[in-house]
Amino acid sequence: MTVPSGGETANTTSVLRIMNERAVYERIRLLGPVSRPQLAEATGLSKPTISLALADLERAALVRPVGHRTGNAGRAALLYEIRPEAGWVIGLDVGRQWVRAALVDLGGEIAVREDVSARSGDAGELIDQLAEIVDTLAAASGGQITNIVLGTPGVYDLDNERLHLAPNIPGWNEPGVTAKLAERLPAPFAIENDIALAALGEQGYGLGADLRHFVYVSIGTGIGMGIIVDGRLYRGSRGAAGEIAFLPMGETDPLAQAADSRRHGMLESVASAPAVVATARRLGITGEITAKRVFDEARDGDPVAVRAVAREADHVAHALAGVVALLDPELIVLGGGIGGHGADVLLDEVRDRLETMTPLGAPRVEVSPLGDDAVVLGALATGLATARALVFDRAIAGAGDVPGRANRP
Repeated sequence: MTVPSGGETANTTSVLRIMNERAVYERIRLLGPVSRPQLAEATGLSKPTISLALADLERAALVRPVGHRTGNAGRAALLYEIRPEAGWVIGLDVGRQWVRAALVDLGGEIAVREDVSARSGDAGELIDQLAEIVDTLAAASGGQITNIVLGTPGVYDLDNERLHLAPNIPGWNEPGVTAKLAERLPAPFAIENDIALAALGEQGYGLGADLRHFVYVSIGTGIGMGIIVDGRLYRGSRGAAGEIAFLPMGETDPLAQAADSRRHGMLESVASAPAVVATARRLGITGEITAKRVFDEARDGDPVAVRAVAREADHVAHALAGVVALLDPELIVLGGGIGGHGADVLLDEVRDRLETMTPLGAPRVEVSPLGDDAVVLGALATGLATARALVFDRAIAGAGDVPGRANRP
């Protein structure tokens, strides 16, 4: 038998202490204002162990007492909650037209929310703009930003510090672009595909909250899909899972696609907002055409606009039929400029077509209730999970981090 040395015993005791404190911290976060007896019941730890853990968490400024529980006989129990200002997270949704940003404390309370027109004509200008937005939000937190999560079109290439498959943002695919971004941001940050974050936003705040298998499909200037499998985001081997813009379907021979279609993808070339405009023009609509105008006129019964929307519904349904065959989701959530805002004239037609295309039985197809906030909410949810761990490790376990390094959440 090997007798542990005093150092090993002390180390084991230290590890158990940290494990207990982490368990108590997580339960306080999940349960809200909670008493010591409730924590003992929820964690299975003894009351003396709970008291020791709370003392350490209070000293580390991670939790605080918030009064007593009233209404029960006997001594009123002291209640504890996490200190929300112990850490702050910034979520960014970076698109061709808009940058949407939010600042949230560790309790999940949004302190600042702002949307600004994107300066996306040049990568350098866009990086400058993102740095300005982050600086403004950081000032609102007192400069205590713990983590930043940035959602963007494309697939993040960590080795070459660039983004692939992001043709709608000029310069975003140049090598070293994310390194330039890292130089301008004040805290550790993660880069994630925007539609993947929208799926996580839907999981945390929307229709996917209680589901294990669902997909979020965004249809707008571009087309993309976020995939939740067994309750977790599925990225694929290179982070490109869900890039359904490149599904080989459309009105032309895949071998004869123009260079622009190869950059944007076959499905995107026939089903995105610009494609709706092109279809409407081919069908005879004149003047200044936007996807919004096409859907508005279809809503009013214009026969040509109705035909254009029917074409769009057909392309979308074909794509979703492939998704159903491959992934068998419980739910398909539609978002984006067309998937969300045009849903009242598109949804029923997509459902009807999809029902005829799969003998498996079509899953529910619904419109996201989160609207334009889906990506930001996904970024905040992802960032909060990381920030809570970082704050705990810094305060209790003493673990460090690598400031300014971009990674995946």
